[in-house]
Amino acid sequence: MSRLPALRRAVLREWGPLFTTVRTGITDGGVRALALTLTAVALTAVVQVVQNQAWGYGPVQNLGAVRAEDPVWQALLRTPLSLFVPALDLPVWGALAQILLVFGIAEVCLGRWRMLAVAYLATLAGTLYARIGIALGPDAVLGLPASDAQVVDTGPSAAVVGLAVYVCHQRRAWFTGALVIVAMVVEVLVKDNLAGREHLAAIAAVLVVCGVRERLGRRRAAQDLPAGGDGTRSGAPPMRS
Repeated sequence: MSRLPALRRAVLREWGPLFTTVRTGITDGGVRALALTLTAVALTAVVQVVQNQAWGYGPVQNLGAVRAEDPVWQALLRTPLSLFVPALDLPVWGALAQILLVFGIAEVCLGRWRMLAVAYLATLAGTLYARIGIALGPDAVLGLPASDAQVVDTGPSAAVVGLAVYVCHQRRAWFTGALVIVAMVVEVLVKDNLAGREHLAAIAAVLVVCGVRERLGRRRAAQDLPAGGDGTRSGAPPMRS
């Protein structure tokens, strides 16, 4: 019985701040708080329907499918839409559920523009890693076989993973963030493919951003402290009456 209160405290410590933020944001903003997320879900669903049509597969590939063999300028132009191009060999409902959950939480916690920035950074990190890995070759530790140059990038999944890690760091949900990272590492160990490697690249890029954000926050906090560092304005001890 004594373990139950301890478990409850651990759950509240891990997810309490995140749950409170999301609940408050949705209560105050209603559907508008998830406007971008719902748009992303709808766009992904539409793209999935279109790319499964004989007339739609080519346009979707030309506008949103990113491969390492593509010229860099072309890949950069396609990358924004690639966030909403789900993999053809996976159930689209899984992608839609991931976008709704993770994008929704991120939109409330981060705001729309920061959410988009982190999502794009994560996706771009995976795209650039694919080019670097292929250039290194399969014999290098981080290398990839040349055949991966023709494989389409991850679509929304790299953005989902990157946003999950970033939000966990921001809201201090350390266990959940670590669980996401471990799950992606296990994915690569079990099935080492381009998508799994790109997920790890997305996580690495987001962790760098989190590290910079943490360091800047500590620097600002140190600058805001009084000169004495203990609430006094000088190095002298506080006066006592």
